[in-house]
Amino acid sequence: MTLTTKRGRHLVKGLRSGLVALPLTVVVAGGALAQSIVVQGNRRVEADTVRSYITSPSNSPAEIRRELMATGMFTNVSVARRGSDLVVTVSENDLINRVAFEGNKKLNKDILGSEVQTKARQPYSQATVDADIARIREIYRQSGRGLASVTARTVDLPNGRIDVVFTIDEGDKTGVKEINFVGNKAYSGSKLRNLMTTTEMNFLSFLKTSDVYDPDRIASDEELIRRYYLKNGYADFRIVSTDVQFDEARGGYIVTITVDEGQPYKVSGVRVESQIPDVSSEQLQGIVTTSAGDTYNAEAVEKSLDRLTTELGRRGYAFTQVRPAGVRDADTHTIGIDYVVEEGPRVYIERINIRGNTRTRDYVVRREFDIGEGDAFNKVLIDRALRRLNNLGYFKSVRITNEPGSSPDRVIVNVDVEDQATGQFSVSGGYSTSDGLIGEVAVSESNFLGRGQYVRLAGSWGQRSQGVDFSFTEPYFLGQRMAAGFDLFSKYTDNTNYSRYTNRVTGGQLRLGLPITEDTTVTLRYSLYQSNLKVPNTYDDPFNDCWYPIYGFTGPYPDCIYNGEASVAIKEAAGKTITSLVGATFTYNTLDNIRNPHSGLYVEVKPDVAGLGGDSRFIRATAEARYYRELYDDVVGMIRVQGGRVQAFGDKDLRIVDNFFLGPSLVRGFAPSGIGPRDLNGDSSANALGGNTYFGGSLEVQFPIWGLPRDLGLRGAVFADAGTLFGYDGATNFAPYGVPEYCPPVGTPVTAYTAQPTCVNVLDKKTIRSSVGASLLWQSPLGPLRFDYAFVLTKATGDQTQAFRFSGGTSF
Repeated sequence: MTLTTKRGRHLVKGLRSGLVALPLTVVVAGGALAQSIVVQGNRRVEADTVRSYITSPSNSPAEIRRELMATGMFTNVSVARRGSDLVVTVSENDLINRVAFEGNKKLNKDILGSEVQTKARQPYSQATVDADIARIREIYRQSGRGLASVTARTVDLPNGRIDVVFTIDEGDKTGVKEINFVGNKAYSGSKLRNLMTTTEMNFLSFLKTSDVYDPDRIASDEELIRRYYLKNGYADFRIVSTDVQFDEARGGYIVTITVDEGQPYKVSGVRVESQIPDVSSEQLQGIVTTSAGDTYNAEAVEKSLDRLTTELGRRGYAFTQVRPAGVRDADTHTIGIDYVVEEGPRVYIERINIRGNTRTRDYVVRREFDIGEGDAFNKVLIDRALRRLNNLGYFKSVRITNEPGSSPDRVIVNVDVEDQATGQFSVSGGYSTSDGLIGEVAVSESNFLGRGQYVRLAGSWGQRSQGVDFSFTEPYFLGQRMAAGFDLFSKYTDNTNYSRYTNRVTGGQLRLGLPITEDTTVTLRYSLYQSNLKVPNTYDDPFNDCWYPIYGFTGPYPDCIYNGEASVAIKEAAGKTITSLVGATFTYNTLDNIRNPHSGLYVEVKPDVAGLGGDSRFIRATAEARYYRELYDDVVGMIRVQGGRVQAFGDKDLRIVDNFFLGPSLVRGFAPSGIGPRDLNGDSSANALGGNTYFGGSLEVQFPIWGLPRDLGLRGAVFADAGTLFGYDGATNFAPYGVPEYCPPVGTPVTAYTAQPTCVNVLDKKTIRSSVGASLLWQSPLGPLRFDYAFVLTKATGDQTQAFRFSGGTSF
């Protein structure tokens, strides 16, 4: 190797060393510059902390000042260069000792404290306080106090500490003063306002929050209005605009919703077009719920999509899609609906993520899906799960979204939920003409331990009834969509006002609910209970003193008859009776609203058989049907029919406690137990024996009361009832063994009796009882109350009437 070559290598090596050394020198130089930053005026903040916020000492003083002011830690910063030194002089923000609120009465300080960003033990920042003032005003605006004003001040304390005080003038409530509609012709403004959850301000505003202006709630109400129009044939309906103006003079918002109704459409024809080779259109035609001649109904179309998708899935066609295609004829205002069944893309669900549930178990959410991981993705079934989850009542919000999976044929389903409180403690109070004053305390939980189970414990007390009951329901028994549960109960009833006995029923029930279709449910039941019937015999209720005279009270016979003697049939029925009963309940329900129905049909049929052990042997069947239809804007007509029959079998007579005892529940205007067979021997007015057959019907029209705000909850009704209860199949001779029957002829005066008869003289008429009347219905803040006044048109001998009837009571 030559000398020149060696020198060349040393030169390259030296250059490399120099290139490495250069950045090290910069770093060192940078360190020297950092050490030349002099910090002044700091008391709590360390000098190194101040230096750490300076990104580059070579920046201009103005840039360095902006960086330090942006930290929010200082009220003022000055930057200057003195020779090689950079001098930074700071004035620190005061440290917040506490945050207080004054003038807040409607909103708790804890609520406000959780919303503001100004916190104790943090540096004071005027920008943060200004933002908190705006935030507090927005909170009050959302709670209906749009005129609330907020100011802030500081209180100096020693050692650089301050208190921050927000002073609030809440002002008057600023809710929705008016809701106006423009462009509506088919439905009145009052009808559309009734569809909304937002209400107008009135004299009940101090009791409600539904009149607070909330843009999100208005948007939700617009969707309710849209769905109502689409349900009733207005396929072209749209909301043109929603204008909201705040009227300072009136202290509230004026909401104006402009709509374009379009024309109502009828269904001209319905066709199912199957593009699946092995599935014929004819096989699917009978599954759809829409038919030619019907008013177009978007909800019925959705239901048909669900049913078709479910049926195709049951047949093994997991990737089929069903989409509706509507052909509109603007001239005839008809729509032809085609349900197109076609092969969809082969996309599988890779994973279902449940997010946001802090209390509800994952499986409670997952079981509402008819599909799972690995199954074919189906939008209709996803939408069905969304509706189910919303209907559970466990969550404030539910949102289902999709994202791509690990491959093009995979999709991830994300379910975001927000839990809400599902427990309830309720205190109920009320009064009824049959039970007198009533009170109840109940604790219930509809999502017990986050498992979706329903639990309820309640105790009730009344002037003439007391009881306790416990219920438990598992909505998904054995992992299937079956609702299994049990009930335990004990109830005491004092019937002495209308019949001469008291009764305590204690027992339990097992039940299993099986959904057949979306509208039809079957519930299987097994009940075991004991009835303990007693005939009171005291100074206040001397109903058995003919057999057991009360010392110093019961006079010579027949004085005991006049003070209210119980029928011999009731006396013989006294004691304990055990009933073992198997039954079922068949329910068909298409009501649009359970609490306040305007349309739909509700049918309930209940067959029962008693005799699997116990003392009772009977077959019983009852049925009820109610049909609702809106006759005019918010005027609802209702037709109700009901009936029942109970029949003993074997060598047993039908016991008194197994008969039907009816009154105003069948025909209003009659007292409880005021209809049906009675014992004429003695006080027939209070010796109802019950009947084994009843039927009846009612016509009722409910209507709003003109001039009253709907928030008041008052509605009127007129009604006509007709029905009958008859058939006494029980024993008639109750003479003790070996004693001849004593049964005076019908019409024998009581004064001619030598003793209480050992037989019953049954008055059993099939006369149709009828009445007409008017009612006042009030959805009061304390719950639903009903006042009925009935005028009896026809009745039978011995029937007991009661023109006025009042009932009510609920949780509050």
